[in-house]
Amino acid sequence: MSETALSAALMQRFGETPDVPEEWAEIPALQALATRGSCRSFAARPVDTAMLETLCALALCAPSKSDLQQRDILIVTNAKLLEELKSLLDAQSWIADAPAMIVFLANNRRQRQLQQMHDLPFPNDHLDALFNASVDAGIALAFFMAAAEAAGLGCCPISTIRNHLPRVKDLLALPDHVFPVAGMAVGYPDATPDVSPRLPLSKTVHRDRFADISEEEIRSYDTRRLAGQRGPAWSDAKARMYAEPQRTDFAAFLRDIGFSLE
Repeated sequence: MSETALSAALMQRFGETPDVPEEWAEIPALQALATRGSCRSFAARPVDTAMLETLCALALCAPSKSDLQQRDILIVTNAKLLEELKSLLDAQSWIADAPAMIVFLANNRRQRQLQQMHDLPFPNDHLDALFNASVDAGIALAFFMAAAEAAGLGCCPISTIRNHLPRVKDLLALPDHVFPVAGMAVGYPDATPDVSPRLPLSKTVHRDRFADISEEEIRSYDTRRLAGQRGPAWSDAKARMYAEPQRTDFAAFLRDIGFSLE
C-alpha cells in the first residue's frame, strides 16, 4: 500500500507501521489518534462547564464491565478547591495553568448499595471488585480524552493524585469504596503537544503467542526516542523512577476505605 498521512504518523510514533487499509487513510478521527499528545501548556482561557459536563456524558458512554457502571467523574472548577488540589500535584508545575481538573473515580460503593437495596449478599468482596471498578474508570478516562481532543481541548492524565489519597478523599468528600484512579488537567492548548515515540508495534502487539522484548530492542528504541531530544534514555529514566519506593501506603488506604485485597 502507498504511504498515507496515517501510516506516516504511525511510522513516526512507532518506528514501523502496519499496512493501513486505504479506506482508512482519510478518516480524521484516526489521524487525530495517531498524532495526539498530552497537553502540558494551557492558554489563559476558561473551559465552559457545559462543555465539561458534555464530555463527561460522552466518557460515560464507554463500555462498562457487565454494565455495572462502577465509575464516576468529578469536575473540579471551584477556585479554592482547584487551588488546593493543584497544590497537592505541584510535582507537575505546568498544572498551575490548567483551568479545570477532572477526577476519574473507581466506584464499588454503588454495587454494594444495590446488594443492600435488594437484600442480597455481596460474596464478591475481593480483589476483582477493585480491579473491575478501576478498569471501568480507566476506560472512561480514555473516552473523555478522545472526546475532549476532538473538541479542540488539550488533556493530560495525572496519576500522582494517588500519592495523596487521604487528603484527596477529604477534599472531594469521597465515601468508602470510592477512590481516584487518575486526575486530568483540561484546557485549551497554547502549543501543539509533542508526539511521544512508542515502543515498536512488533514487540507490543502480539499474534497468537506472547513474545518478549530483548534488551537490544529496548536500547534500539532508546536511540530512536532520543533522536532530536535531550536525554536521558527512556529505559534509564523509567528504571530510575521505579528504583524509588512509590505509593507504599496504597494497599493500606484501600483497606481503610473498605476494600478486601484477597
